Amino acid sequence: MGQLRKRGGVWWIRYYRNGRRYEESAKTDKKGKAETLLRLREGDIAKGLPITPALARVTFDEAAQTVLDDYRQNGRKSLAHVAWRLTKYLTPFFGGRRLTTITTPLVRTYISQRLDAGAAPASVNRELALLKRTFTLAVRDGRVLMRPHIPMLAEANARTGFFEKAAFEAVHDALPAYLQPVATFAYLTGWRVPSEILTLQWSQVDLTAGIVRLEPGSTKSGEGRVFPFAAHPDLTTLLETLDTARGARQKATGAIVPWVFHRHGKPIKSAKKAWATACETAGCPGRLWHDFRRTAVRNLVRAGVPEKTAMLLTGHKTRSVFDRYDIVNEADLRAAVAKLAERPLDTRGDRKGTVRPIRGARRSTRSAVSA
Repeated sequence: MGQLRKRGGVWWIRYYRNGRRYEESAKTDKKGKAETLLRLREGDIAKGLPITPALARVTFDEAAQTVLDDYRQNGRKSLAHVAWRLTKYLTPFFGGRRLTTITTPLVRTYISQRLDAGAAPASVNRELALLKRTFTLAVRDGRVLMRPHIPMLAEANARTGFFEKAAFEAVHDALPAYLQPVATFAYLTGWRVPSEILTLQWSQVDLTAGIVRLEPGSTKSGEGRVFPFAAHPDLTTLLETLDTARGARQKATGAIVPWVFHRHGKPIKSAKKAWATACETAGCPGRLWHDFRRTAVRNLVRAGVPEKTAMLLTGHKTRSVFDRYDIVNEADLRAAVAKLAERPLDTRGDRKGTVRPIRGARRSTRSAVSA
């Protein structure tokens, strides 16, 4: 049974767990506030939550700052986006709360409010994943003992944007000349246009070995990647043509351009407007650069490349991408149907095409008629 006592005008609370006594200042001269704190501590004990003062005082804001520090220390490119989600959505709801008071019902309340505000389930799930990360780091650091169950929403997010060859060629021809090589490279490799292709430099391309490389830390997953282009004539021609143009520019101007893809020797900052205009002109409004990524994965799978190898080439980290992209390995399906066609029908005992009753069916039918 908890107890209250006053020392020097400040109330203190006393409570017990597993036979051990704890005392904590309520930091108030109001008895009612001290009683409320005591009930909170006793409630935490009943739920098996940490009740030592140091653990109980950890707030969401402090734990969220740890997440930001972790992203910053590991050089994660998504730091700015994570900070935005915390500031705009999670902190306004969970800010100021002790981690030990963030329960599953409270998380469900947050989910309901976000959905009522018009947020898509996928967006809410990204926020919930960030909340999970907040608790994971707090548990790892010993700041709390457990993480509450954080439910996730079902996402109907199968991707359907693909480029057939004719559509790709139409958009390619409608793009400005400086973006046409970008589109070709994206169509063939499936690499991300803004973060991986537009930032690509010649120091990452080995024309002799026929390899283009992304260094660890430069990709969304943080892992490096290699694309051996020597075996692909179109990709080889593209890079060799760009290299020849680079040499000619350097000879004429004396300027060294480090970027593989550029606009008059300057890095391409954004291609959104030119891309949207080209898609409108080609009769493909609303298409995305990211559609090339889905297209490349599908083309690899259609060509019979094992999915694990296709993921290594395009930089997809988990198998779930094939489910989200709604990619079907048509070759596997055709092979399965062919095997079915090779198997003869089982016509034992039914060579004349007569219908044989299921064993026991005649008895059951008679019983039913008698009844």
